[in-house]
Amino acid sequence: MRSPSAGPRLLLRRLREVMAEPIAAQERLDKIVVLIAANMVAEVCSVYLLRADGVLELFSTEGLNRAAVHHTGLKVGEGLVGLIAASAQPLNLADAQSHPAFAYKPETGEEIYNSFLGVPILRAGRMLGVLVVQNQAHRTYSDEEIEALQTTSMVIAEMVAAGEIELAPKQGSGLDLRRPMHLTGLALADGVGLGHVVLHEPRVVVTNLIAEDAGHELARLHLALERLRLSLDDMLERREVARDGEHRDVLEAYAMFARDRGWARKMEEAIRNGLTAEAAAEKVQSDTRAQMLRSTDPYLRERLHDLDDLANRLMRELVGRAGEQFATLPRDAVLVARNMGAAELLDYERDRLRGLVLEEGNPTSHITIVAKALGIPVVGQVATVVSLAEAGDAIIVDGESGDVHLRPPPDIENAFADRVRFRARRQAGYRRLRNKPSVTKDGTAIALHLNAGLLVDMPQLEESGAAGVGLFRTELLFMVAARLPRVSEQEELYRQVLEAVGDRPINFRSLDIGGDKLLPYLRSVEEENPALGWRAIRLGLDRPALLRTQIRALLKAAAGRELRLMFPMVTMVKEYRAARALVDREIRHLRRHGHPIAETLRYGVMIEVPSLLFELDELLEEVDFVSVGSNDLFQFMTATDRGNTRVSSRYDPVSVPFLRALRLIVEKAEALHVPVSLCGEMAGQPLTAMVLIALGFRTISMPPASIGPVKEMVRSLDLGRLRARLLPRLEPGCWSGDLRAFLKAYAEENGIPV
Repeated sequence: MRSPSAGPRLLLRRLREVMAEPIAAQERLDKIVVLIAANMVAEVCSVYLLRADGVLELFSTEGLNRAAVHHTGLKVGEGLVGLIAASAQPLNLADAQSHPAFAYKPETGEEIYNSFLGVPILRAGRMLGVLVVQNQAHRTYSDEEIEALQTTSMVIAEMVAAGEIELAPKQGSGLDLRRPMHLTGLALADGVGLGHVVLHEPRVVVTNLIAEDAGHELARLHLALERLRLSLDDMLERREVARDGEHRDVLEAYAMFARDRGWARKMEEAIRNGLTAEAAAEKVQSDTRAQMLRSTDPYLRERLHDLDDLANRLMRELVGRAGEQFATLPRDAVLVARNMGAAELLDYERDRLRGLVLEEGNPTSHITIVAKALGIPVVGQVATVVSLAEAGDAIIVDGESGDVHLRPPPDIENAFADRVRFRARRQAGYRRLRNKPSVTKDGTAIALHLNAGLLVDMPQLEESGAAGVGLFRTELLFMVAARLPRVSEQEELYRQVLEAVGDRPINFRSLDIGGDKLLPYLRSVEEENPALGWRAIRLGLDRPALLRTQIRALLKAAAGRELRLMFPMVTMVKEYRAARALVDREIRHLRRHGHPIAETLRYGVMIEVPSLLFELDELLEEVDFVSVGSNDLFQFMTATDRGNTRVSSRYDPVSVPFLRALRLIVEKAEALHVPVSLCGEMAGQPLTAMVLIALGFRTISMPPASIGPVKEMVRSLDLGRLRARLLPRLEPGCWSGDLRAFLKAYAEENGIPV
């Protein structure tokens, strides 16, 4: 009697023989369905493949009407085949025609067949099609038969993806997996990048699918699993992760997954059915990923990245590539990843990176913040891009529109190359403005500062011609570190930053962490509204040791010079007083122990919370300067989550209510002779920067790439004339039109480049 696994193994060997034959693609596929039908003792075997237009086209059949091939199609969700594609689950029916989803296609002649078994054809969790067997007799297929068909479908998926079956569907249905693709996502960081795909977690390409010796493959799997488990145990023993925290919880979850017997059993079963160990690992992960992607359980979907990482680690163990470092990057690398940490991005050579594409990511994520600081275009929320892209594919990233062109045709590539050259010419023009004064046509000087957060940002002061650093985000050092930076490490970084700045002013913002800026080595709390939660100055006052450590490092680094320190997300003046009391305590401590500290200290506050507008008089009596954080202030004033794509573009900061609030801040600060600046997205766009200058801001801070375009606007602006046209429109009852449209028209009429 034949063992349950003998059939699949025999089938896989015969499939390999067919693949070696020098025959046409359609003939090869036709031979494959005949082999499957014979092995499964089925009267029908059919392969449906998913076209680019979402239709599952019948590509080959044994048993149904051959004339229906390339003419019969079902949409995803339509009929039994469409149901399998939608659910990514096998379907086993003794009486198919009684199923409510059954869709009769008369041209196929399938009305005489009753039993039905269909399985999805998956690769890396991506749906490629459906493989079906049918019989006239009413029967339920066994678990062994289901597993055999799933194993075979995995082999077909790899053959299609690898181009071993070059399917050419009729009427240009466009199944070709290597075709040009236009994907859309969320623009996260400005810029355009042309280059070639580098997968952040490159998939191990399985070249040997069919096992010669199941016992040998099982031994390989068990050895690789043991090495994987040991490597995770070693990671848990390392000093930097030995303490409790969220990072340790993640690693312990990894270790738990690695010891899951259910995961191992599924791979063992796939090996017994004829696959190699790495093919079995890929098959099980592909099945799991497809099912979890369709789950509505948020916990399961969050675990998907963990399981993907674990499967990738196991695959690398199996092929002897565990722990390998990044290969040398091409000169025009575009990273493609599901997601990645800020520190991981810094592992790559910056001068070779042209862009970043993420399946996840949002405007306030760590990776976005760091990529912006490095001037790397980023598009996020590009569904399934990791599965669609292959290492070395040509790719274009448009960080302005959120478009990604994978394997672009020559005309698209040429158009974007022209656009990049045009941007380069414009940047060359901006560089010529670098040493020219930032003064309006009617003589008003505007200080253009840049936003920074890492030492690598500092050379851009000279390159851009910025007058100083309006916002130094100190939390970036913490976000890219594997553990809490020591006082000495912080002090050294701040000292190097101050030396790089020279005589220019620089405003250090104290730690703005918490909320959506989580540090892996600090235990966080679950919050329904993190933007409104335990973050920034709130966290610093509740964890004074964390804030005092940073203040001590800053005071020592600034020895003999001025230190400008501002506190984020202050809601009431008493919070500012509490933070200043911590600074006073550190000053006394350092002086008592004979440490040289900053010669002068200027205190500032970020105006980001609307409640502070009603304590402006009291605040301005106590601080040395203020800086408006326009992103958060606008978010809180309009109750708009800027990480939520449904509402983030609903309201315009160039609107009467918000501009009135900004004008109020400027007027109050001027009246009390307190310097006021603004940092945020408004400052970095010529049109909105023009509005800020009209409102009275004389110092604005922006990303380095924005300095040139904004300076060009400033030097073309007659400020007095603009104020005369704009300010009356902000008075109560004076105007109700579209302010942005008015400003665009004004700029065009007056030759102001915005």
